[in-house]
Amino acid sequence: MPATPDRPARSTGRALWRHRDFLKLWMGETVSEFGSQVTLVAMPLAAAVVLRATPAEMGILSALEMLPFLLISLPAGVWADRLQRRPILIAADILRAVVLLAVPVAGLTGHLSMPLLYVVALVAGVGTVFFDVSYQSYLPALVEREHLIEGNSKMELTRSTAQLAGPGLGGVLVGLLGAAEAIVADSLSFFYSAAMLLLIRRPEPQPVPREERRHMVHEMREGLGVVLGNPVLRAIAATTATSNLFGSMAFAVLFLFTTRDLRMDAVHIGIALALGNLGAMVGALVAGRAAGAFGVGRTLIVAIFAGAAAELLVPIAQPATAMPLLVAAMLFGSAGSTTYNINQVSLRQSITPDRLQGRMNASMRFIVWGTMPIGSLAGGALGTVIGVRGAIAVGAVGGLFTVLWLVVSPVRSLREPPPAWEAAPAEG
Repeated sequence: MPATPDRPARSTGRALWRHRDFLKLWMGETVSEFGSQVTLVAMPLAAAVVLRATPAEMGILSALEMLPFLLISLPAGVWADRLQRRPILIAADILRAVVLLAVPVAGLTGHLSMPLLYVVALVAGVGTVFFDVSYQSYLPALVEREHLIEGNSKMELTRSTAQLAGPGLGGVLVGLLGAAEAIVADSLSFFYSAAMLLLIRRPEPQPVPREERRHMVHEMREGLGVVLGNPVLRAIAATTATSNLFGSMAFAVLFLFTTRDLRMDAVHIGIALALGNLGAMVGALVAGRAAGAFGVGRTLIVAIFAGAAAELLVPIAQPATAMPLLVAAMLFGSAGSTTYNINQVSLRQSITPDRLQGRMNASMRFIVWGTMPIGSLAGGALGTVIGVRGAIAVGAVGGLFTVLWLVVSPVRSLREPPPAWEAAPAEG
């Protein structure tokens, strides 16, 4: 059947292999994802092992990394719609590359401290806000609508590959160089990503002319209205926000749990994370097929629930069973969450007009990642009061209720994304 405005042509899954500018974006993101996985292991280990951080301090460190999503996501979305998005991506990469260098320098000179890690986490989080909001708004301008699932799947496959190999690499680098010094790999990866973005030649659509712009507060409200006024986007926001709240509660104290309760070292933690992240690769490969076979709505419901249920294996782990249970939890958890994320991001992008992409993504990030610092602080507090195992258990059980937002919404009956002009709210 030929493509029509109501029935876009389906991607073959191979079209973007010939898209040179997408490949540049993909290559840069691949390298930076590997670097970020090193920091994912090295930063909390520097706090937990080198600085002997308390559960409360681990919660604060995790919260500060995500706090910028609560504070500046909405204005970042306005700027992503007012300005060209590629320069924002480049600036965000350079900012993160420079600030992360402070950690290995401090480690080498003997000045590493928790306040320094707090500052680095906060500033790097600011860069991540601008990059994440602008990147998800940039992809629909770089590739055609019918290739969005292919593009997101390829980017998510990169992420899952990095999650597979990166933690093991991070564990080895921590063992060889030290926890703080290993972060230099992440800094270099962001410089490489910025260089790849500089090579992209495809022009972006022109942003709204300056004379047509309205007050920033009005534009932020319009972005929030896109998400909160649309039942599909509203359900996705509520689901992801709840999942992130309970997930960050558990993750805030996970490295204390693995190093102190389960008596695992950096190398074994990295191996467990790497093996568990095989599930993310599986999720990236099957996300599009699952949505095509079962419909977008059912795929989202099953994927988010399966991922949450797998996390129940973590708090029951003991030193003798730590490796198999952690690997199993991460394997099924990452497969479910990756399948969910690819489809929900593609759904959001496909039903939102280009002029609102930045504010939609920023509003979504404000809601869904804004819960993470709250969850991290709660996880640190619970870890202090009832122990880190108890905090992880609360996070795992709470995650099971995430799926209810989708079950009671129109998302459950969606086979395909509706056209943008049907899903977007009317002007005014």
